[in-house]
Amino acid sequence: MSRPPNYEFQEWWNKQREDPNHHLFLLDQSIDHNPHHRLILDIRGADPLVVDKDHRARTVRQLSWVCLLRFHQFAHYFAYFSHAFLSLLRTANRRLTSSVTPSETPSPRLYRPIKAFLALVLLLLLLELVAYFKGWHFTPPTVRSSSAELVDLVEIVYANWLQVRTNYLAPVLQTLTNVCVVLFLVQSLDRVLMVLGCFWIKIRGLKPVAQMEYTQDLENVHLEDYPMVLVQIPMCNEKEVYQQSIASVCIQDWPRERMLVQVLDDSNDLDVQALIKAEVQKWQQRGVRILYRHRLIRTGYKAGNLKSAMSCDYVKDYEFVAIFDADFQPTPDFLKKTIPCFKGNDDLALVQTRWAFVNKDENLLTRLQNINLSFHFEVEQQVNGLFINFFGFNGTAGVWRTKALEDCGGWLDRTTVEDMDVAVRAHLCGWKFIYLNDVKCLCELPESYEAYKKQQYRWHSGPMQLFRLCFMDIIRSKMSLAKKANMIFLFFLLRKLVLPFYSFTLFCIILPLSMFLPEAQLPAWVVCYVPGIMSMLNILPAPRSFPFIVPYLLFENTMSVTKFNAMVSGLFKFGNSYEWIVTKKLGRSSEADLIAMMETESEPLVESTSLQRSSSESGLAELNKLQMTKKSGKTRRNRLYKTELALAFILLSASVRSLLSAQGIHFYFLLFQGIAFLAVGLDLIGEQVG
Repeated sequence: MSRPPNYEFQEWWNKQREDPNHHLFLLDQSIDHNPHHRLILDIRGADPLVVDKDHRARTVRQLSWVCLLRFHQFAHYFAYFSHAFLSLLRTANRRLTSSVTPSETPSPRLYRPIKAFLALVLLLLLLELVAYFKGWHFTPPTVRSSSAELVDLVEIVYANWLQVRTNYLAPVLQTLTNVCVVLFLVQSLDRVLMVLGCFWIKIRGLKPVAQMEYTQDLENVHLEDYPMVLVQIPMCNEKEVYQQSIASVCIQDWPRERMLVQVLDDSNDLDVQALIKAEVQKWQQRGVRILYRHRLIRTGYKAGNLKSAMSCDYVKDYEFVAIFDADFQPTPDFLKKTIPCFKGNDDLALVQTRWAFVNKDENLLTRLQNINLSFHFEVEQQVNGLFINFFGFNGTAGVWRTKALEDCGGWLDRTTVEDMDVAVRAHLCGWKFIYLNDVKCLCELPESYEAYKKQQYRWHSGPMQLFRLCFMDIIRSKMSLAKKANMIFLFFLLRKLVLPFYSFTLFCIILPLSMFLPEAQLPAWVVCYVPGIMSMLNILPAPRSFPFIVPYLLFENTMSVTKFNAMVSGLFKFGNSYEWIVTKKLGRSSEADLIAMMETESEPLVESTSLQRSSSESGLAELNKLQMTKKSGKTRRNRLYKTELALAFILLSASVRSLLSAQGIHFYFLLFQGIAFLAVGLDLIGEQVG
């Protein structure tokens, strides 16, 4: 059958030909911005008879070129998307064939119900597709009509399903939705108030002010003005960062007689132990008071390591204890900026400083982490420090009063968040905290999703362990009722329990399920507008990260699976909730940074040339042996995360159901969130390895 002629186009074309004032034809300006792709027919000054004679031939030829260019453009886009899709399939196939280790670090308790939920969603999607192609979305069948007309079994099943979901399932889902929405709004209100508090601090210029300040006059130094400070560096198999962390502490601008450095090595690798010992001996020869400690029995992880170090007899001679993890590099004036805050504040237990990240722009994963941690330090820590005098100790880059540590019971290994544990117990004993947002300490962010996932699992299971252990201690404490309410309802319940609960339940369970139970309504402002506003508030402390606001929103919902699993495991003491895994570090901070740092000092402790030779002086044989061992070991590969993959297929199935019912904003959110889960499940975010 031939295609009917297009009379409208022919009429328009004849008018253009008959118009004497129309001398310049531009047949297609939307094909491409490249001037070589534009077809221009200029007939100015031409003979009208010649133009009329050759017009039809030129018209056919020009239209052919337009169609050819259209086809070329379509082929270009098709090839681009086909290449991207094939790359994704090849990556997925490589992950599947090379995954020889278990893909889940935490217990698979959460994976089993999600897998069952996936099977249910796929079954419901199949049923909805059949109903859609049969036209039942316009005139849904009823149980009575189906029974009376003796129609097929599928129609009877669908009619009964409609009755069950309307009368029994939808009301339950709607109730759960309303509860999660209320929790979501309460948590959002808490975040808005904290942002307003941060704005108030910025406008009024509020910050802690020390009663004294150390001068740069090195000729008139009175040692009695410098209290005794013990600096501790706990580490475990930190072969990538041990040199830079020890060097950063040893070049502190503090009298040598008033400072002692403890390198607390829990390494079980003999080669790493030898390297760290050699590094400590090198600094000892340069006059730095530094000791190497190694435990034969590694119990209690980091808390046990610090507790063992504090049991030494000489510790009682030191008034303050500064703690730095192995990847942290304080500036030379760190102690001079933090110790003065204790002067005149006898009830001050802790001075916490801000983290700064050397690899925040390394990849997408580090950029998203920088958004979260910038909000944590700029808003949460600063607001709580100024208005409440309490916040959770970050475990590093802080200075403790030794008396406060002894008063609250010291380090305990009963949870995986020993830093938060000691801070809560010190607050219950009446001690106060100060946060210095202007003092920054360089550190490193985990660059692989595997390392970040393990870190977040520990950070979110530990608070629930601690809440279960110290709840009655908070109730029986002598604090005011307002402080008890703040610690129980805001610090623990709202920010550590409610946040991962509603985030996972609302966006990973209720939202896709509501597509198959349309009687339960989830408003669009809950899906898009409020989360978008909250993401904008979170990104304010890191304004350079505004282009990543959409990936940040999707990635936070993706991480809610790990956080929810960790929260439940910590609250109910499941399996590996007490497992303490050291976060992998790559040693991004170079030794050249330390050399430049030392050259800026007025009286460097050592010569820069000697520091440049530190790697060779600390034992070249041991270093070569370590490198050979590392090369001969098994190569780490990217992993598969089954829980995230299952949720990806759930959300993508729900997006298909949303497309059938023409729910615009829900469809786009489910589609992009499902793609985000798929990328994370295939380990396509963060550091990529062989």
